Amino acid sequence: MPRIVTRNHSPSSFGALTAAGVHPVMARILAARGVESVSQLATELALLISPDAMRGITIAAQLLADAITDGKKLLIVADYDADGATACAVGIRALRAMDGQVDYLVPNRFEFGYGLTPEIVRLASRRQPDIIITVDNGIASVDGVEEANRLGIQVIVTDHHLPGDALPAAAAIVNPNQPGCDFPSKNLAGVGVIFYLMLRLRAELRGRGAFATTPEPNLAELLDIVALGTVADVVKLDDNNRRLVAQGLARIRAGRACAGIRALMQVAGREPARASSYDLGFVVGPRLNAAGRLDDMSLGIECLITDDERRATDMAARLDALNRERREIEADMQESALARLDGIDPHDNYTLSLFEPDWHQGVIGILASRLRERFHRPAIAFARGPDGTLKGSGRSIAALHLRDALDLVAKRQPGLIAKFGGHAAAAGLTISEDVFEQFAQAFEAVARSLLSVGDLTQIIETDGGLAADEITLPLAEAIQGIVWGQGFPAPRFEGVFTVLQQRIVGEKHVKLTLKNGAASFDAIKFFEDATLPATARFVYRPEVNEYNGHRRLQLVIEHWEAA
Repeated sequence: MPRIVTRNHSPSSFGALTAAGVHPVMARILAARGVESVSQLATELALLISPDAMRGITIAAQLLADAITDGKKLLIVADYDADGATACAVGIRALRAMDGQVDYLVPNRFEFGYGLTPEIVRLASRRQPDIIITVDNGIASVDGVEEANRLGIQVIVTDHHLPGDALPAAAAIVNPNQPGCDFPSKNLAGVGVIFYLMLRLRAELRGRGAFATTPEPNLAELLDIVALGTVADVVKLDDNNRRLVAQGLARIRAGRACAGIRALMQVAGREPARASSYDLGFVVGPRLNAAGRLDDMSLGIECLITDDERRATDMAARLDALNRERREIEADMQESALARLDGIDPHDNYTLSLFEPDWHQGVIGILASRLRERFHRPAIAFARGPDGTLKGSGRSIAALHLRDALDLVAKRQPGLIAKFGGHAAAAGLTISEDVFEQFAQAFEAVARSLLSVGDLTQIIETDGGLAADEITLPLAEAIQGIVWGQGFPAPRFEGVFTVLQQRIVGEKHVKLTLKNGAASFDAIKFFEDATLPATARFVYRPEVNEYNGHRRLQLVIEHWEAA
């Protein structure tokens, strides 16, 4: 059973926030997330960290400015997930607005795999680019950059992933996580990195007088796409990332999103005027990702770069259909995976490594995530790749840095892993099919050396309890007004309530009336059909429920247990 704990908060931060007029409940919430002053909550664009703080960005901007002036051909090579697609779209839109001759190439994950490989470079060379710009990849592409150099193509790497032991010999590298980079926010997504480079490029062109007779491009118009990629890639929402996301959401709510994002929200039945981080991460993002998982991410990129409303609507409908197909495949794979575990207590293991010959390579990452959530174990799901290889996608718990764990496996048993990459929470790898069992045992051994039994107990962090008179619509509205996400989680509370009424709605959700003291509250637990006891301990979020123009308080139940 999960263990419910209360987040700690700094008393000094709490005092500073309340002294500045912040409501005590909100002050407690914010102090527990490292907020020390109200200035950290400001979202003005002027407060963004300066691009000049990023290593390599000036050289990259100068190379691009020279290329634009000389009419050289630029080619963006993108990753095939939502971060890569949004980063590509930002690069395409910004460079074209600054008179750049730019096209893009996104590798098909099933044919070429991830990153700027020598094969991708040779494919790209058919377009005769002068410069290749990577987005959301490239920091580990030592061989690919070497091949580009051999062919006389310059490479500018823009990435946010952790580098390996050696850096590629690129003409410029822009990555806040590269050695020697003093950029304070190490949490930019790939789309954030290319956005910063475009800001620096505009400044470079401005200094050269490029906009003396023409208006400067308004790069703030790209922030809806930046926000989408940032949230969809589940990077930590530090102060800087929250400003990027808040500005992007403001554009969407004001009806100024690009045609593609508007169409994707429309096909999902979501109202742009009430857009939230949830919509970006769980509504728009998955539909965009579906293209890269099942088909070709070019469809998602085209949806984001078109200004043709009809074309955007058509592509959004195709992306929605792909997402429905993805969900069906995922459900079948999850059923298959759970059947594999039937009769086996996964709690005897520290890790889960699973493979089925008919699993779809594009959906194994989602499956690994579901298994991690269900069993609170690091999980890696494998599908068949080309030439007798297995492609694995893993998701980890907070206590295990997944990329470091795979690195340790590779060091203990050289040659067992053909290649790998990723970060703390997620990673990808390639192994030979005939060493699957050997890998599973090696990964289990590494995890056992790094984890304790206590690490395998799921922890539900809350912001403590609320008095009945603190559970209010104004509190829910105040919470709604802040951008929440990875590393800056939406607040949730816990408390014991009496269950006055309960009924099933929509065939799969339970609608509740809860009582705390003299007060009663509407509540809902999604995807729950059990009969709850008369008294229970709940973990919940206060939310604003809007229906027929009326705004009411509703508690969304995330977890319950008998009191």
